[in-house]
Order: sequence, then C-alpha cells, then structure tokens
Amino acid sequence: MAITKNLGEYEKEQIRAIEEWKNQKPPVIVSAFGVVMFPISLLIQTFVPRSAIRRAISGTSWAAELFADEGDVMRKGGVSEVDALRTKDLKLSDKLANEIHNWAIGIASAEGVGSGMWGIYGLALDIPFVITFALRTIHKIGLCYGYRNKDEKGKSFVLALLSAASANTVSEKAEAVKLLRAIDVMITKQTMKAIAEKAVQQQLGKEAVLLSMKNLGRQLGINITERKILQAIPAIGAAVGGSVNAWFINDVAWAARRAFQERWLIENDRIAVEFP
Repeated sequence: MAITKNLGEYEKEQIRAIEEWKNQKPPVIVSAFGVVMFPISLLIQTFVPRSAIRRAISGTSWAAELFADEGDVMRKGGVSEVDALRTKDLKLSDKLANEIHNWAIGIASAEGVGSGMWGIYGLALDIPFVITFALRTIHKIGLCYGYRNKDEKGKSFVLALLSAASANTVSEKAEAVKLLRAIDVMITKQTMKAIAEKAVQQQLGKEAVLLSMKNLGRQLGINITERKILQAIPAIGAAVGGSVNAWFINDVAWAARRAFQERWLIENDRIAVEFP
C-alpha cells in the first residue's frame, strides 16, 4: 500500500489497522466445529440448504438497501447529503460506523436468542435473517463514509465485503480483499487512462467468480452452518444463538469498516492507487 505524505496520526493508525484486518486469518474455531460435529452440520443443511442461502442473498439485498436509513446517518453526521461524508472527516465517519456496529451486534444477538430457543427448527428463519441483516449492516456502514453502493460496482463491492467477512480459508479472504481493491480503483479513479482502466477491468473479470451467487452461497453456507452447529441443540440453543449472531455480525461490521475506510482514504488521496 502506497501512503501519501502529511498524514495525521489518526489516519496512520487506521491504515495500519486496515492492513492488520487484511492479514487476519479466518477463525480456526469455525473449521474445528465443522470437523468435530459434522453430522449436526449435515442436519442443519437439510433444514437450510445452500440454495436457500443463495436465494436469501439475491432476494434480500434490495431490502437491506431500503432499510439502511440514510436520514439517520445524515442527522447524526450533521450533513444534508450522504455524499458530503465522502470528504468531510474520517474520524467522524468512524464514529458513526462504530455506533452502527454496536447497535447491529445488539439486534443480531437478541434475534439469535429468540430463534435459538427453537433449536434446529429456528434456523430456517434465523439464517435468512442474519444474512439480510449482515447486508443491511454493510450498506449502513457504507453510508457513514458517504457511499450508497446502489450501482453495479457498489453492489459488487458489498458482495465482495460479505465474501471477505465470511471467508473460511486464508485464500478465500485474500481473493476477496484483492477484489475489493480492484473495485476501489474502478470506483474512485473514473478518469484514469484507458490502458489502466482496461487492466483493472481485466482483473475484475478474473476475480468475478467470487461474486457468483453459487460460490458466495457455498462459502456462507459453510461459514454460518459451522458457527451455528451448537445452536441446533435446544438446551443451549438460545445462549449459543445470541453469541453466534453477534460474532458473525461483528466480523461483517469490521470488514465493512476497514474496506470503506480504505476506499475513503484512496478517494481523498491519502493512499496512492497503484494500477495492476
């Protein structure tokens, strides 16, 4: 990452944190649960097949955008248009995002407790909810930095974010992070030379497979199913449901915050973009 001169200490700290997030490995406990409790994992997939997860991704994205509530962000950010936050102040955007992050964890946890009381039967409603809520959280955190993400590039960015947050392996996360940077270049450097634009488009083409509903559905299916294995047991389902939903949404919110921070820093010329 090429950093420009005259950065404040706060921005330097955030750039370091972004790099730490990129290099952070997916939680090992997810894979460990999947191996130890494989039979329960198969049972969960019977109740909530991966095809249902793919439908949840494609069918709820519009709802996540609709309920992101721009007015709330504008009011708390002291701006008349969300776009103004794209150049206002990174620390302010981070403060707004932190409030949404904490609120999202609380809502997800409460829903998980309620659905967890029903054990495996509650997962049929819980998993589509947590996917919709994850997308809504990404969209609303994006608004904190001035980004609506309603065009095709923006929607691709949101899905790449979800892919990074739900990665099951180091390579899955690395590919998602690589794609996020490629989309950043396309979004923030609209006036770049034709040869550079062509190079980025080629990279997007190579990585676009990550954003197919089938692949993202598979990835999310593994990640969420393995996190929620213990939730299938009625005696402890409520406690586990709340903590697991909070865990997943926390991962999603941090991915959104770091990715939108980086886009903000690139767009405001705090990080120099190197064309592929």
